[in-house]
Amino acid sequence: MKKLFAAAALAGTALTSVPVMAQETQSVEDQVAALAAEVARLNQRVAELEAEQVQAEAQQADLAMERAAMAAEVVQLRESIPAAAVAAPAPATTTKWAGAPEFETEGGWSFKPFGRLNIDAGTINAPASAGRPDGFGSEIRRARLGFSGDIPGGFGYKIEVDFAGDEVAVTDALITYDDGPLTLTVGQHNNFQSLEELTSSRWSSFMERAAFTDAFGFERRLGVSAQVDVTDTILLQAGVFTDNIADIPGDTWSGDARIVASPKMGETQLHFGGSVHYTDVADGDTVRYRQRPLVHFTSERFINTGNIGADSEIGLGLETAIISGPFHAVGEAFWQKANRADALMGDANFFGGYAEVGMFLTPGDRRGYKGGKFDRTRPANPVDEGGIGAIQINARYDYLDLSDSAAGIIGGTQNGYFASLAWVPTDYTRLTFNYGRLQYDDAVYATGAGERDYSVDVLGMRAQIDF
Repeated sequence: MKKLFAAAALAGTALTSVPVMAQETQSVEDQVAALAAEVARLNQRVAELEAEQVQAEAQQADLAMERAAMAAEVVQLRESIPAAAVAAPAPATTTKWAGAPEFETEGGWSFKPFGRLNIDAGTINAPASAGRPDGFGSEIRRARLGFSGDIPGGFGYKIEVDFAGDEVAVTDALITYDDGPLTLTVGQHNNFQSLEELTSSRWSSFMERAAFTDAFGFERRLGVSAQVDVTDTILLQAGVFTDNIADIPGDTWSGDARIVASPKMGETQLHFGGSVHYTDVADGDTVRYRQRPLVHFTSERFINTGNIGADSEIGLGLETAIISGPFHAVGEAFWQKANRADALMGDANFFGGYAEVGMFLTPGDRRGYKGGKFDRTRPANPVDEGGIGAIQINARYDYLDLSDSAAGIIGGTQNGYFASLAWVPTDYTRLTFNYGRLQYDDAVYATGAGERDYSVDVLGMRAQIDF
């Protein structure tokens, strides 16, 4: 009976557990199905991401190809454009001071303003009976402003205008080209007349140049010229010129040439030069030779040839100078011939020249020299550095003969005895004091007693700055 109850219990237990196992099996299957669905979704997402990555990589490859193509095109364009056309940074500009600012660029451009101011005063004492105005006089002798500079390629330029007096006058207006020892110049400039004329008025020993330079009409003219530095000590200059720019248009023309030898012996500078000039005078024009008494503020000329009918002029000049320490000496001679338009009257011959010596009294100072002419004096102990500047004394004999009796011209003769004291406080300032005694023979103005041989005394002073 017990066995019967046990068997029945086991059977009942088995019957009640079957539904439970069935439920558990169903739950596991559902979970497996859900997991499989999630795996499938993830696989699909991975496939999508892989597809997107492939597309992105393809786009990057296309972009890289486009960039490479653009870079190649840029290189090709750069190679096809001349180097000068490729944009480059603006060259740096440097500024330096030498009396005035000078601006320069690495590309070869430069620009420098410059100027000078001469203020003169003095007195003239002539025989009262000659009836000529004398006494005190003054003027602004020069008031010039200009600029100069360089242009890439060896070119240069210079323009200067003088505002002194009643008119504005162009002094220099020129373009240059430099190629090694050769310099070509076109425009208004000096035509190589003499050492005295070519030396700037800024550092001349006296207020005015030697008498023959003005008497024979030396001036800047419009033309073209060449200068060649044959060696360090040999200089050749030559050119063809027309009238001064203020007299254009005109039919006068000239051919001018000069040679200079400037050897050095130790610290001693020597100068030897010569020049020749031919001027073809325009038909109907005349020439006239005359000169003031040392200073410019007077309009009186005590020697004067008057107008001479001439069809041409020939000039010949000789130059010599020496600079040795504080001492200098210089002398020039110039012969001027006027070929008369009327052959029956005979050609007229005139002469001028001077001899000068000078000495600096301050130690370490000497006269400057460069390029076949005198140059700036730079005081060894300038005032702006606590010194007294440079002090120089000079003496000059100045001769001018404007008479040719054989040609029937009596213009007078000058024997000038001059002395000067120059004080140069700094590189760009200067005070000059002049005294001159001029002895005239055959002066154009007679005294009350009919005398034409007499003397005129002159005192003059100049205050000068330049930059």
